[in-house]
Amino acid sequence: MASRKPSARAKRREEFRAELGGFDDVFAREEERREELAAEREHARYEKACASKMRYATRGDALDAIAACAEHGRRGLTCYKCSYCGGWHLTSHPWS
Repeated sequence: MASRKPSARAKRREEFRAELGGFDDVFAREEERREELAAEREHARYEKACASKMRYATRGDALDAIAACAEHGRRGLTCYKCSYCGGWHLTSHPWS
């Protein structure tokens, strides 16, 4: 059982606050956490938008790939220039 003395209680309270790291840098820690989450989100976007796709050096190469896919029955593909790598990727998204 813990002591009821005020000095012992104050000591436990200070130990608890020390474990938390203090309240002085709460906003700095929150900003750091948000920056880490933003970096993780950006990496996930990169993986989905660029890294997991075939990259073509020129628009002509991408159009040749679309023609080859059409010969095998895959229709409705278009190409777009990637903002991450500067190459060209294929998509079935109906751009307006």
